[in-house]
Amino acid sequence: MTKLAVLVSGRGSNLQAIIDSIENGYLKAEISVVISDIAGAYALERAKKHGLNAVHIDSKRFETKESYEEEVLGVLRNNKVELVLLAGYMKIIGKTLLSSYKNRILNIHPALLPAFPGLHAQQQAFEYGVKVAGCTVHFVDEELDGGAIILQKCVEVKECDTAETLAGRILEQEHKIYPEAVKLFVENKLHLEGRKVIIG
Repeated sequence: MTKLAVLVSGRGSNLQAIIDSIENGYLKAEISVVISDIAGAYALERAKKHGLNAVHIDSKRFETKESYEEEVLGVLRNNKVELVLLAGYMKIIGKTLLSSYKNRILNIHPALLPAFPGLHAQQQAFEYGVKVAGCTVHFVDEELDGGAIILQKCVEVKECDTAETLAGRILEQEHKIYPEAVKLFVENKLHLEGRKVIIG
């Protein structure tokens, strides 16, 4: 059973999607630890409700990003984590974690990358006037939201949409494709060839 860590900073709705996928048997994996950099993140409460190991590591306690990530890395290793999932985690991953978990960190982003990386992607897309938005699951590398793309899902932008309604429909698709991408990883069906992810 592949051991997962989920890194969170907020509500944890994608964490919940992963938990649900494990509990209903779709995903054959185990969440070993949920780590938040924010003490009051609701995601930690979600984890505790399901009897999961929930840990708060306050990045402000550390003088450098490296020392903070060393602490996170220690927790990952103590819990024998094999795959790290970012789910609304608001910190950029640095070299310490990237080197230790090369090609073993996934992220979900609420836009069709490479368009609209960074924060408030749904708002960016809406204001740009795109006709199609969506979400992307990708490997994490040194470039912000720049890693190899695993899965994407399109969402039509309707004339009556607001940024909020669009974000809500994108989130529904995030909850579907993130567990799917994790399942593909766990089943060893993702193969990197340069920037391309071959599925099969």
